[in-house]
Amino acid sequence: MANGDRLSGLDASFLHLEHDAATHMHVASCMVFEGPPPSHDELAAHVEGRLHLVPRYRQRLAFVPFGQGRPVWVDDPHFNTRYHVQHHALPHPGSDEQLKHLAGRAFSQQLDRNKPLWELWLVEGLAGDRFALLGKTHHALVDGISGVDITTVLFDLSPDPTPAPATDHPWVARPLPSSAQLLADALLERTTVPGEILRGVRRTLRAPRRVVGRVVDDLAAVGSFTLPGVRGAPASPLNVPIGPHRRFTWVDEELERVKAIKDALGGTVNDVVLATVTGGLGRYLRAHDHPTLDVVLRALIPVSVRAEAEHGALGNQVAAVWAGLPVGVTDPVERLTLVRREMEGLKESGQAVGARVLTELTGFAPPTVMAQAARLQARQRFFNLVITNVPGPQLPLYVLGRRMLAIYPLVPLAQNQALGVAIMSYDGRVSFGLNADFDAVPDLEALAAMLAESLDELADAAALPPPRRSRRPARTTPRRMAAAAPARARP
Repeated sequence: MANGDRLSGLDASFLHLEHDAATHMHVASCMVFEGPPPSHDELAAHVEGRLHLVPRYRQRLAFVPFGQGRPVWVDDPHFNTRYHVQHHALPHPGSDEQLKHLAGRAFSQQLDRNKPLWELWLVEGLAGDRFALLGKTHHALVDGISGVDITTVLFDLSPDPTPAPATDHPWVARPLPSSAQLLADALLERTTVPGEILRGVRRTLRAPRRVVGRVVDDLAAVGSFTLPGVRGAPASPLNVPIGPHRRFTWVDEELERVKAIKDALGGTVNDVVLATVTGGLGRYLRAHDHPTLDVVLRALIPVSVRAEAEHGALGNQVAAVWAGLPVGVTDPVERLTLVRREMEGLKESGQAVGARVLTELTGFAPPTVMAQAARLQARQRFFNLVITNVPGPQLPLYVLGRRMLAIYPLVPLAQNQALGVAIMSYDGRVSFGLNADFDAVPDLEALAAMLAESLDELADAAALPPPRRSRRPARTTPRRMAAAAPARARP
């Protein structure tokens, strides 16, 4: 039987993608809370009291010698909660812009692979009687859906802190395996785990018609996923070599407003947010004198294939689909209609099934082949950007009695992709987190403003009243972009 602590093929691929200082394969979020911040000791003790519920947070990676197997999770004998729970403060006046700048710096730093792959930054000094938490977790450890589950483990559902279920025994690290043991275990699995495949062959012989039909369906699904990627994505100012530094900002909207647009114009909430991003990108490209007539950017959209029973489990259970974004369409209703048809077509095409089949096959590929394939994929322009939409909890969360006001998510950047958009709903709000290369997108705030204006266009088309409240960035028109763009100096 395979080692349950060994990374899956998909989990390991996120390590292979992070092969230089420019690509950071951690997912992250900026969480804003109301009230006075807890002390560093308070927060560290609170997190430590719940770590037995997420034991991976006390484990680090052990790599198999000579690359003869995927890495395994092992207990970190030097684990120190206070190393991972860090303490920072904003200078006066503690503005949102200063928080965004600090978040960009935090998200620019790779996680140390010799330690558990997560960090939590406590940030005090935020104006308006608020504080923030910046959370980072490597994608090899968690995907978006299980990340939401971990959030509900670490935080409370009421202002009164709920004691975590007690553990019978204090945590004691298991002995680290030696290099020889790691190599022997990996080689042993190579000779024993394929026995499961032989049993699958026997089942195939017993029910050939049913299984052959499934194989044909899977091959068709794989074709529907791979063919759009083979066609490639169009050139754009967002697809350039990237560096190690990041900018981070967000757009915050009312979830009810997005739902009202959906009810008035048709489609789903996901269609509305994708059409919103599409409109913002079109405005941005035209502001940079990039032609958009008949241009369809290609977005990679991760979709969860995690079963209900697997919620709360770590590791990645995601597939992906390619979606066309008609950035050249300036009419908001027509743009939403095209996006809706695109997403309906993807559901019928079976792309997500094909992606999952390919994902499962990575478990059979030798680690060296997987590494080269992951790096080759990162160098190709199969897609222009990643857009991920994760449903968050629709009830307030608390940490040590302080209510979380907002959560702004981050999706990592691949090589030659200077922008990623992560969307998350929480407690009646929907937030767009924009992660960008520091040099390639110096006017990220302008792009955020254009995204907000794109949603306003849809709301106007749906004859909706103005939003009751908003924490969106200041409006920036294309003619004022040059003046609004910050200097290109390194942070």
